[in-house]
Amino acid sequence: MPSVVGLLEQRELVARRRVDELREEADRIQAELAVAERDWKEWAIARSRVGEVLAPADETGHGHGQADRTAPTADGQAKEATPEAAKTKSQVPVWREGLAWSALPADYQRILTVLADRARLGQGPVTCQEMAAAFGMDVVPARVEALRSKAKRLVARGWLAEPAPGRFTPARGVNGPGGGS
Repeated sequence: MPSVVGLLEQRELVARRRVDELREEADRIQAELAVAERDWKEWAIARSRVGEVLAPADETGHGHGQADRTAPTADGQAKEATPEAAKTKSQVPVWREGLAWSALPADYQRILTVLADRARLGQGPVTCQEMAAAFGMDVVPARVEALRSKAKRLVARGWLAEPAPGRFTPARGVNGPGGGS
């Protein structure tokens, strides 16, 4: 009869192998995504260049450099080319005075609620591991990294501050769930 510890070790080994398989698959998908994004950007540039060449000279008005500054959007119209132009639209608006938390998706509101509660209690910045635990999630790398990505997006949009790497607090002026101030 196998021991309990032996059975646990077997199950742990099976789970570890599954995690390794999923990580390999995620790495493969990330690599495919990078290639597909690069290919898409090259086609967008090519279309822009052809549009510049085919347009009458008096219509472009800007001459040679115009195609470098614009990129097509999903609806076919030109948009200023910035690093943001290649990204999908974010559902997280930039924070401004008076903007309600309800403008954020539910997951982001949950993050702000945990951070606001901690700040109100004077408990200081929160790590993503602490957030995962507060949400009742398994504190595993995939969950923690998903939270970190969302927290970083909130920092970039002005909802959160990151006083130390990996530690998050509500940004100055972002206080309660009822509104932005």
